[in-house]
Amino acid sequence: MTSDAETILTTLAARGETLAVAESLTGGLLAAAFVEVPGASRVFRGGIVAYATALKATLLGVPAPLLDAHGPVDPSVAAALAAGARERCGSDWAAATTGVAGPDSQAGQPVGRVYVAVVGPPAAPGDPERVEVRELTLEGDRPAIRRGAVEAAVRLLGETLTPR
Repeated sequence: MTSDAETILTTLAARGETLAVAESLTGGLLAAAFVEVPGASRVFRGGIVAYATALKATLLGVPAPLLDAHGPVDPSVAAALAAGARERCGSDWAAATTGVAGPDSQAGQPVGRVYVAVVGPPAAPGDPERVEVRELTLEGDRPAIRRGAVEAAVRLLGETLTPR
């Protein structure tokens, strides 16, 4: 996965763009995937780990009514986490993870339900910002689910970074 993260950072550096992350279930692993790459500081602005639901609202600006209505494991929440990281960290791009790593289900969501999201600048002037969200059903133990979420977020970011 380091090579995927390295490719993303190289692409963003060539464009003069930056990256941030927002994490829940991955607890810093997504940020670590990027910071392991030598020279990441040219592109990587930072990350916010908002494990507690209330912090998703206070630190990342996820609307409290959205969290109240859908809980923290929801595609709209994933997109809002990424948008919040992008805004709070002053980056061009942001990726986010939210989900249930186990061992128990959470708020009616099964273990392995994960959402990853990417938010970035408009593809062309006048377009809306780019928002991509992917739902995953991951299997395995807690570490495997967390690793799978990181891999999926990195993959989604790489797919979203189409040449402009």
